[in-house]
Amino acid sequence: MARRPVTLPQLQQKKQHGDPITMLTAWDYLWARLLDAAGVDVILVGDSLGMVALGYSTTLPVTLEQMIHHARAVRRGVTASFVVCDLPFLSYHESPEQALRSAGQLVKEAEVQAVKMEGASPVVCAATQRLVEAGIPVLGHVGLLPQRVHQLGGLRQQGKTEQAAEAILADAIALAQAGAFALILEHIPSELAQRITAKLEIPTIGIGAGPHCDGQVLVTADVLGLTPQAPPFAPVYADLGTQAIAALQQYCHDVRSRIYPPPQP
Repeated sequence: MARRPVTLPQLQQKKQHGDPITMLTAWDYLWARLLDAAGVDVILVGDSLGMVALGYSTTLPVTLEQMIHHARAVRRGVTASFVVCDLPFLSYHESPEQALRSAGQLVKEAEVQAVKMEGASPVVCAATQRLVEAGIPVLGHVGLLPQRVHQLGGLRQQGKTEQAAEAILADAIALAQAGAFALILEHIPSELAQRITAKLEIPTIGIGAGPHCDGQVLVTADVLGLTPQAPPFAPVYADLGTQAIAALQQYCHDVRSRIYPPPQP
C-alpha cells in the first residue's frame, strides 16, 4: 500500500503524541527514492552534500544554484516524505528580503516544502518570521552551526558551559516565537536538549543531542558507511562503502580475466 504524504500538521502532532520523527539527508534522486521507500518522515537536502557529494572540506562553498539542482533531483524521487532544503551560506544573512528571495527560488523551482536556516541572529529570526508570513515553513537550527565552522574553531560540541547553554536555549525560544515549525538541535549536551524539548511546543530534532528530542536526523552517508569517518554520534547501520568497493573490485577482476561478459550462446 502506498504511503500517504507526510504533512506539516502531522509532524507537529507527533510531538503531542510522543511519536519520534525520523529524518535523514538525501542529495540525489537515487537516495531520495530509497529513503522515501524506507518510510523516512522527513528528507533533508542538507548543505552537507557539499562534503558528501561534491568533495568540499566544509559546507561553505555550496551555492544556492547547487542546492536547487540537488533539491530538484531529490524531489523527483519522493512520493510521501516531507522535503526540507538548507539555505546555503550567505544566501539569507543579508536581510529578510534576501532570505525570502532565496527560499522562494527553492520552493518555486525545486518544489521543496520547507527550508532550513542556521542560527538565531536578529536577521535570521526576522527572516524566519518573514518567510512564515509568506507561507514558507522554516526549520530552525541551533547548537553547532556548520556554516560557522571557522568562527567556532571546528565542529565541536556546543553549550557545555551554563552561559553557552542559556544562549542556545534563548536562541531556540526566539526561533519558536518567530514561527519555526521545528528545530534541529545539533551536537549539544543531552541535558540541554532535554530542557529545550520540554520548554518548546514545537518539535525538536536532534543530531548528536541525546535521546530526549522529539526526533532524530543523521547524514545518510554516515549511517551507511559511505564516508571516511562518521561523527561519534552516528552509528553505522551498514558498511556499504566496503561492500561496494569489494563488488567493484570483483567486476574489475572479472573484466580483466575475461570472465565478464560470458560467451554468447
